[in-house]
Amino acid sequence: MYCPFPIWCIAASTCRSNRDKVRGLLYQGERSEWDISLGAAVPVRSDDNAARRGMPDLDPTVEIGPQWSYKLRQPWGDVTFRLPLRKVLAVDLPDVRDVGTVFTPSVALDRDHHPWPGWHASIATGPVFGDRNYFAYYYGVDARHATADRPAWAATSGYGGWQLTLALTKRFKQLWVGGFLRADHLGGAAFENSPLVRDRLSWTGGIGISWIFLESAQTVDSVR
Repeated sequence: MYCPFPIWCIAASTCRSNRDKVRGLLYQGERSEWDISLGAAVPVRSDDNAARRGMPDLDPTVEIGPQWSYKLRQPWGDVTFRLPLRKVLAVDLPDVRDVGTVFTPSVALDRDHHPWPGWHASIATGPVFGDRNYFAYYYGVDARHATADRPAWAATSGYGGWQLTLALTKRFKQLWVGGFLRADHLGGAAFENSPLVRDRLSWTGGIGISWIFLESAQTVDSVR
């Protein structure tokens, strides 16, 4: 989907940019396309987390893999189905290790025209599926880290919960601003019984600001 680093552009057959993003595009049809999907997660210090205290810290992770998308254009917005399959890598430079695979199909509604001109709003929702290694990285408990309140627990692959994400962005000439709010519901997840799971519903959010200091001399209309 996004291609923020040159290495991701090399991995794809084409690297294209428009007013919204830079991405590695593999194939584009009238309604469907293949591209490179990226994701990331921040590190976690176990000493700052009551459930993980005494366990190793979690390194930041980077996710990368192919994504197939299918878009339906409607008068009230664009509906897009996305099927991203990503390999997850834990990064502790100079070491990078494989910690599993994640599959996050979703359906998204995007709107450019609404009561606030120039703003772009989107809502996306869908399930999460992961393999045993992926869930073990976040929710597994080895016997050597087990305590009276935290028994050993071995992960299995399968369903990993449901996500709902709201996002709002706007481009002001050389300035880009955006924010998101995401809800994760873990009821019924393969790791629901892990002693590291304390809540079945969690909320995360964030804001971002980018200054666009350089553009190509020749631009084209955005293709959505």
